[in-house]
Amino acid sequence: MYHVVASDLDGTLLSPDHRLTPYTKETLRLLTARGVHFVFATGRHHVDVSQMRDNLEIEAYMITSNGARVHNTAGELIFSHNLDEDIARELYALKYDDAEILTNVYRNDEWFLNRHRPEEERYFRESVFTYQVYEPGVLPTDGISKVFFICDDAEKLVPLEEAILARWGDRVNVSFSFPTCLEVMAGGVSKGHALEEVSKLLGYSLASSIAFGDGMNDKEMLIMAGKGYIMRNAHQRLKDLLPEMEVIGSNAEDAVPRKLRELFLG
Repeated sequence: MYHVVASDLDGTLLSPDHRLTPYTKETLRLLTARGVHFVFATGRHHVDVSQMRDNLEIEAYMITSNGARVHNTAGELIFSHNLDEDIARELYALKYDDAEILTNVYRNDEWFLNRHRPEEERYFRESVFTYQVYEPGVLPTDGISKVFFICDDAEKLVPLEEAILARWGDRVNVSFSFPTCLEVMAGGVSKGHALEEVSKLLGYSLASSIAFGDGMNDKEMLIMAGKGYIMRNAHQRLKDLLPEMEVIGSNAEDAVPRKLRELFLG
């Protein structure tokens, strides 16, 4: 029997237009009312996710910034692992002037971009979260949960991934949440290791957890959980890496809440 459910958001629990469908909301409320522990496990910022959780009116732990932050059901920060300041400083400037690559920084409770791009706010259908524009030499380098790069041409991010790994190695965890989004956290940070900590706090082993995901940033969580489920719309690199893992439907079909009802509410 599973007692802990962890789910990614974009591409997994959220619909393609980045919303929680009424079916999903009802499922999560029924699930938590049964005593199952639900955990948001996402690359999103904790300010954004806390609004989603509050709107749902459920108790849930939050793993955010791909595991760099963990908040308990009361909204209290219980785990934090920041990028080293020298790495953050270089990442700020790495692609700052590249017209095709958008640099994003999550620092404490704030979100920064290297230039104005209003369409980025289209991802916030369940919350209100806005960015500020930064300058590399001005933005402080402490409190950085992650820096991530977005490019409509996914091929341009692959050499960037290789360069970052060659530069810093194990001091960073680099992963694609989407083919067009490359994320950089501190070494050792992952949703899987964060889920392990949350499970312990809840009094369970990882074997008692299940996890849902669609991106390379879900890899550790899917492997470490007692049971992992990959979305049909998942990044092909993830499917290739975990060929034996069960693939369910897509996020356009409410596949996660359907599976949860089958497992817990049938």
